[in-house]
Amino acid sequence: SLVSSVLLLVLMQSGALCARRFRGGRNPQPRRSPPPPTYRADRGDTTESFPLDFTAVEENMDNFMTQVKNLAQSLYPCSAQKLDYDMRLNFLENTSVTCNDGSPAGYYLKESRGSRRWLIFLEGGWYCFNKENCDSRYETMRRLMSSSKWPQTKTGTGILSPLPEENPHWWNANMVFVPYCSSDVWSGATAKTDQSGYAFMGSLIIQEVVKDLLKKGLENAKVLLLAGSSAGGTGVLLNVDRVAELLEGLGHTAIQVRGLSDSGWFLDNKQYHCTDCVDTTSCAPTETIKRGIKYWGGMVPERCKQAHEGEEWNCFFGYRVFPSIKSPVFVVQWLFDEAQLTVDNIQLTGQPVQEGQWRYIQNLGTELRNTLKDVPAMFAPACLSHEVITRNYWIDVQVKGTSLPRALHCWDRSLHDNRNNKAPPKGCPVHLIDSCPWPHCNPTCPTIRDQFTGQEMNVIQFLMHMGFDVQKMAQQQGMDPSKLLGMLSSGS
Repeated sequence: SLVSSVLLLVLMQSGALCARRFRGGRNPQPRRSPPPPTYRADRGDTTESFPLDFTAVEENMDNFMTQVKNLAQSLYPCSAQKLDYDMRLNFLENTSVTCNDGSPAGYYLKESRGSRRWLIFLEGGWYCFNKENCDSRYETMRRLMSSSKWPQTKTGTGILSPLPEENPHWWNANMVFVPYCSSDVWSGATAKTDQSGYAFMGSLIIQEVVKDLLKKGLENAKVLLLAGSSAGGTGVLLNVDRVAELLEGLGHTAIQVRGLSDSGWFLDNKQYHCTDCVDTTSCAPTETIKRGIKYWGGMVPERCKQAHEGEEWNCFFGYRVFPSIKSPVFVVQWLFDEAQLTVDNIQLTGQPVQEGQWRYIQNLGTELRNTLKDVPAMFAPACLSHEVITRNYWIDVQVKGTSLPRALHCWDRSLHDNRNNKAPPKGCPVHLIDSCPWPHCNPTCPTIRDQFTGQEMNVIQFLMHMGFDVQKMAQQQGMDPSKLLGMLSSGS
């Protein structure tokens, strides 16, 4: 079979490498790290080459992954060698596209020459919406507004990890990490002026990264997944069609562009306590974006712009922009997102949560669930958290017994199969949303820590901290309190 052939090739290559490194019965220390395997037809290189296209085994991926893991374990002495897994910093060729302070924008890249899949990840962070606001942010958050202190390398985690055990289906992709240094939710297209004091070029940075990558192998891609978390997740919703149009305009019509938006599906809901709009945390989400879009010269997708003419700020909210997006997009969203609660003025530290706040939090979960019901591909656990796809625990969270990597794999397959007019695979769900009504009622949620003591809290301790009245809830449910506690701790 194809899988066996691929494995045999990998085994032969790996075996040769192992034999060479271990000749003489010991592992000599190399003077420096060897360069990653490269394959260039135009040069007479003698370095190891792995020109294998792993997309061919997509339909047998689960079986293939099991065999690869077994192979990796059998070659453990060899794989214990330090491999070059890091992404390396590249500055944009177009130096006129910059970070907020005018320093050059750029990206981190780890090539995987055997793969025709590319993952471009947009980093998250906050934003600023006037000069005073940006000045104070620059003093404290310079890393998110300038490239002057960027390290030369970055190690990928979660969906950016090159390790199959941490990233079962995307470990072999070409990985690109784009640092967020534009403070504009990846929407700006404005150069630095004396009046603004800052450049806002988030949308242009994405375009230039894609153009640079075309010269580094992206032109041969089969799939380009534009992913992002938090502001980067919203950036995916704002830019995924623009990336598809750019590639089409440059003649690369065979590249399938898809989006993965993590923790970027914000609601323009009413705050728990209305406060004056002083900074980005006290300001209502709608007010911040209304001010920001003017200051940044923010761009939104054309079809959404037409639907909300004069009120383009609407396009920064997932449920309003989503109906206008043409590219396939997978939405990942905690039902009780910490960033959403922050902008809604719900504080979850210090005093136990009052009954009004508790009702507000539960209602937020209901509102979010309602806005997601028509999204065909999504993963929405009832957890209190923010961001997930680059966390090393992203493989552990489940909704209705399905993990996020598994759901993404199912989505990949359904898109692949539907292009060939086949029905999507059975028993491979892509629309996953928790139905239980309060934060952390899903037992696979990430661990919560008390922000003051740093101690881990279990579900019951957390609910008690939230001011949850077990007696009252048991009474409402018509059951014994101890039975309810048992159900809560098991996640039923």
